[in-house]
Amino acid sequence: MSVDLAYSLQSVSRFEKGAPDPLLHSISADFKKGQLIAIVGADGAGKTTLMRVMCGLLKPQQGSVKIFGKELYSTDLSHLQALCGYMPQQFGLYADLSVHENLTLYADLFGLNEAERKERFAQLLAMTGLTDFTARQAGRLSGGMKQKLGLACALLNRPKILLLDEPSVGVDPLSRKELWNILRENVRDGSMTVIVATTYMDEAALCDDVLMIEDGRVVLHDAPSAISAWAAGLCYELCVPEGEKVRDVQAQFLDDADRVIDAVPRSGKVRVLIKKGVDKKALEADYGYTLLPIEPGLEEGYLVSRHSRGKEPVNHLRSVRQRSVLASEVPQKSDQAPTHCTQTKPVVIAKDLVRRFGAFTAVDKTSFDVYPGEIFGLLGPNGAGKTTTFKMLCGLLTVTSGALEVAGVNVLSAREEARERLGYMSQKFALYGDLSVWENLDFFASAYGLAGAQKRARIESLLGEFELSELRDRQAKSLSGGFKQRLAMAVALIHHPQLLFLDEPTSGADVPTRRQFWRWMTALSQAGTTVIVTTHFMEEALYCDRLLIQDGGRTLIMGTPEEVRGESATMDEAFIRVVEESRSHGGGR
Repeated sequence: MSVDLAYSLQSVSRFEKGAPDPLLHSISADFKKGQLIAIVGADGAGKTTLMRVMCGLLKPQQGSVKIFGKELYSTDLSHLQALCGYMPQQFGLYADLSVHENLTLYADLFGLNEAERKERFAQLLAMTGLTDFTARQAGRLSGGMKQKLGLACALLNRPKILLLDEPSVGVDPLSRKELWNILRENVRDGSMTVIVATTYMDEAALCDDVLMIEDGRVVLHDAPSAISAWAAGLCYELCVPEGEKVRDVQAQFLDDADRVIDAVPRSGKVRVLIKKGVDKKALEADYGYTLLPIEPGLEEGYLVSRHSRGKEPVNHLRSVRQRSVLASEVPQKSDQAPTHCTQTKPVVIAKDLVRRFGAFTAVDKTSFDVYPGEIFGLLGPNGAGKTTTFKMLCGLLTVTSGALEVAGVNVLSAREEARERLGYMSQKFALYGDLSVWENLDFFASAYGLAGAQKRARIESLLGEFELSELRDRQAKSLSGGFKQRLAMAVALIHHPQLLFLDEPTSGADVPTRRQFWRWMTALSQAGTTVIVTTHFMEEALYCDRLLIQDGGRTLIMGTPEEVRGESATMDEAFIRVVEESRSHGGGR
């Protein structure tokens, strides 16, 4: 093995008792020293299992793992502590200890002396921006700050290899940017190899090397530029005419499964990825848009590669006109006023909402309206107050002061009645794991008052729509991450809610799953259902009719995606600009 390799994996397989398929299936890959490396895959693809094998926590039943040329599992693993830093998804911070006390605990575990501690604490606190928060309890940090503290603890002993398992899931764009700046800084001089498991293609594109896995198997392993080249000559973009919704234009192309691999909003435009051999001019003539060629990225290369392997296209859904199962039972007028038009009565009216926890004000005088059929996005950095706002809207938290009406019901005086008119899908899977898919749907249908033939018909229609029919007898806990999300959305829609609340609905999902979920949401909007969504994935903000960005419990900006984006090239850049400008003037946290 070359001394230039940090890891060499040879036919690594890992099985789990009772599981029908291997968690890892003959994984072979070489990772060079001094590089930033991404392991990309959806929830359940095998990323976490592979990371645990590489850091010595799980021994493969087949194959070998070499680290710096030596067999990892042939000798005592105690030497790994000096070589590897590992940060799992749920890093072991102690919520009731302060930032300084957590660092001290890990310094004790690593055996650092007083001089080393003083030097490393100062360096890492400055690097992570936590210098002013050393006395704050870890449990009171925002999600992004917790991730940075976890990273600082993992870096304390200057590991030669740093393994990070999805460090940015649920983290806002500003915190993601800061996190990746730290990673690049540590790799810059070549003394550290950083391996990051992620579902985000934009993060993987920042790396030197990318390993993509699906169902425990390697499907691609190359530099980002080489993977992007798979889509050369197949990637185009179009400008969306004024008055048309970006998501509706996207849906037209996404439904053209015979010619189009993918379509996705991109900063006021729609990026279209076509199949090889498709007549671009005929496509332009059919839809009336001009398609301009653009350079493909890592995501496009992956999707073309996926299509070449015969995988199901991201756009296999039926036409929205045939998908009445998603429609609300509330009649919609064909001449319904455009969303956010004041001539239509809002579905949500929030005025000067305040929520306090003791002396702490989590939401401070937030006001907005949401209209029928609108997709409304609640955005903000970790700890900004958007989750608290979201929970007040859903009736899960009481309002300290202000006025709130949801689906025609005063939430302050009739919270339970309001909750009956909405559907809610939480970020974390919150259904009954020991019940089957059918039993979960049956239980919640009964809870909402459905019975007899009406209940059976509704369950069957949702099983079909979300492609769960063949899994109806499977326990919910045995489903993959993507199918758990489908079941959760089906449950949220079981009673034809007027208003659907989605909390990070695509967190941890791969590209095809994210497209599929947003295609469903577009169909729901077109059928008259109002959707309120939280997300940290700024590409998804482009699907919304309007956005509200909060920080420090206060509204920073509200408007259409284009109004919020302004002169910024991307929504990520716009988000960071809005938050940083507010904080520079004393706003935010």
